[in-house]
Amino acid sequence: MARFPLKRRKKGGDEGPPSISAPPKPPKPRLNKLRFLFVLLGLGILALFSMIFGMMAAVSQDLPAIYNFAQYKASRNSVVVGANGEELGTLTSDQNKILLNSSQISPNVKNAVVSVEDARFYEHSGVDFQGIGRALVKDILSQSAEQGASTITQQFVKQALEAESSRTVLEKFREAALAYRLERHWSKDKILTEYLNTIYFGEGAYGIEAAARTYFGSAHPGCGTPEEPCATVLEPYEAAMLAGIIQSPSAYDPKIYPENALFRRNVVLEKMYEQGYISEEQMKEGQQHALPSPNSIEPPTFESKAPYFVAYLRQQLLERYGASKAFYGGLKVKSTLDLQLQEAAEEAVASYLGYLPATASVVVIDNHNAGIKALVGGYDFKTTPFNLATQGRRQPGSSIKPFTLLTALEEGISPATTYESAVQEFHFGKKGKETYVVHNDEDSYLGSCSIECATTYSDNSIYAQLGLEGLEGKTIEDRTRSIAKTIHAAGYSNPISTNPGMVLGGLEEGVSPLGWTYAYSTIGNNGDRVSGSLAPDPGDSPVAYTEVTDKDGHVIKGGDNDSTHKQVFQQGTAEEAKRILETVVSSGTGTHADIGAEGQWGKTGTTENNGDAWFCGGISDEATACVWVGYPDTTTPMTTLYEGGPVMGGTFPALIWASVMNAWEEIKANRAAEKAAHKAEKKNGGTESGEEESYEYQPYEPSTEEVIPEEGGGGGAEVAPEGEAAPEGEAPAEGAPEAPVEAAPEGGGGGVTAG
Repeated sequence: MARFPLKRRKKGGDEGPPSISAPPKPPKPRLNKLRFLFVLLGLGILALFSMIFGMMAAVSQDLPAIYNFAQYKASRNSVVVGANGEELGTLTSDQNKILLNSSQISPNVKNAVVSVEDARFYEHSGVDFQGIGRALVKDILSQSAEQGASTITQQFVKQALEAESSRTVLEKFREAALAYRLERHWSKDKILTEYLNTIYFGEGAYGIEAAARTYFGSAHPGCGTPEEPCATVLEPYEAAMLAGIIQSPSAYDPKIYPENALFRRNVVLEKMYEQGYISEEQMKEGQQHALPSPNSIEPPTFESKAPYFVAYLRQQLLERYGASKAFYGGLKVKSTLDLQLQEAAEEAVASYLGYLPATASVVVIDNHNAGIKALVGGYDFKTTPFNLATQGRRQPGSSIKPFTLLTALEEGISPATTYESAVQEFHFGKKGKETYVVHNDEDSYLGSCSIECATTYSDNSIYAQLGLEGLEGKTIEDRTRSIAKTIHAAGYSNPISTNPGMVLGGLEEGVSPLGWTYAYSTIGNNGDRVSGSLAPDPGDSPVAYTEVTDKDGHVIKGGDNDSTHKQVFQQGTAEEAKRILETVVSSGTGTHADIGAEGQWGKTGTTENNGDAWFCGGISDEATACVWVGYPDTTTPMTTLYEGGPVMGGTFPALIWASVMNAWEEIKANRAAEKAAHKAEKKNGGTESGEEESYEYQPYEPSTEEVIPEEGGGGGAEVAPEGEAAPEGEAPAEGAPEAPVEAAPEGGGGGVTAG
């Protein structure tokens, strides 16, 4: 008997109607999606082929330029002009135009370069896919993008195209395609030869022969002729050093960073051994050889009216645009240098120092745009290319005091605050066990004196009290750190030590005249630190060039300078500091710097035993200059060089500074007169419409009036009688003394200073 399911009645009696489900939706057609995907795929393939076709077309157009690159690069020197358009010189010389054939290049050089730059050079076809994969894996594992996989062929293509370091992915693909095509046309040996003829090896040496002569010419007397190029005779360890430089010519420069260069050379020797190019004995023997000494390194010479400045500028252009573009891009670089002022600065140094064994460095900066207007880095660039202005590190002496003064003023300390001028003893270090004692020269003191008075006469004992006890902070190091912070805020970028002796200029590492001038220029600018977009460190360094144009006169990408400003000190405190520093020139230790200009200010500086002497200062907010005088390679005491007496900041440095800044004023006045005359002529119809006024360079002719030092020849260097302080609030009498030199600190570290 069949069973039927019973239906439960709903409450309320009646059974509800049966539920009716909604009809199923019709399936969506899959055909439309497939069609869309096929169309998209087709468009993608078409775009890919179009890109490849376009890339290959571009490659075909670029190949002729690459074929002739080595010859082409030897024909277009870039030039540097001064701020007023006069040519200063080229960035390179004919020594960098020597092209060798393969047989003239030592196999040691080829093997060294291949081993470290492209170990699979003889195996790949221009692009090393195995190397790319290996680099990609290492990048993923290290979570960075530091591994490179460019082959020698790709590097050569990049140079030939004058490519910048920051390239797009498409540009890199284009270079890879060019490298692949190039290897179809040239042999490996030809590619390597052309690469070696066009790569940069630092120290201004472009190409393997220039590099061999620069670094090892003195080690192989007689080489460097057409019959025997220096690149022919290089030993494995010499070739290894050159090969190691390629990756970073500045970081592995054996003259500047010998430890880096030595380590890198030994790495290359190991790679040469591992790859079978040299024996283990050759590797070990090569690693025992010393690097070439700085004196034996002879960079290619170049003709320039301001070689120290142009060499400094050249390094900036190399780092920004690359060696190929900087040297042979046919560029015109408009620098900030004023050739008339440069000649005046050189003349001032020569006239005062003459045949003395000491030398000088001079730097002048235009406060309005941070442009370097003059830079004297030495006597003779050809014989002594070391640039004292940019590479020299000299103890600043009392020229550091304005930054202590500025720190105090920023903290609200009154310049009328009085201290005792007497022997001072400071305790520091763990449990105060270290002692720093400050004496004035010949134990001569000013009695009681204000901060302003101590600045005028450069009193060491008072400035030691201000810097080590008077500033804010719990410890001596807190206070010296505040002074260092002020110096860095002003624009000096290198380290400043915080030992107690630093308050009087006794630093663990000295300062460069260029960096010191830039820091002083911020005081001259009333606390406004000025820089530019083309500065080496934009926003925190001076400017050496303002415009770069190509051979057609068009400004290149990133070749126009924009000034930057940052108010790092209160304007009022900077102005007050300058007002106080004016007394140094008018009646203090720097009276020989007085040229009668409105708003002239400055500070003397002399180190222990008169090994370094400085005068730094400026004229109002127009320009700032520093002059350093000393022996270039030592801190030999200059105790008898100034009319039989010692060289101090108030003697030669102040006199040279006065001569240079007087030239600044004269040149400025002459140009203003010329401009007014041109304007009047134009107004009277003497200048044709549309014709622009231009400045015509004239060599600087110094005034024929002889500069005679004041009686006594001390430049304010004599010492006030003990116990006789200048009355507080009054200007000290003319010819008042320079504060005495302090004796060597006991435990303070660093050199010590006089005024």
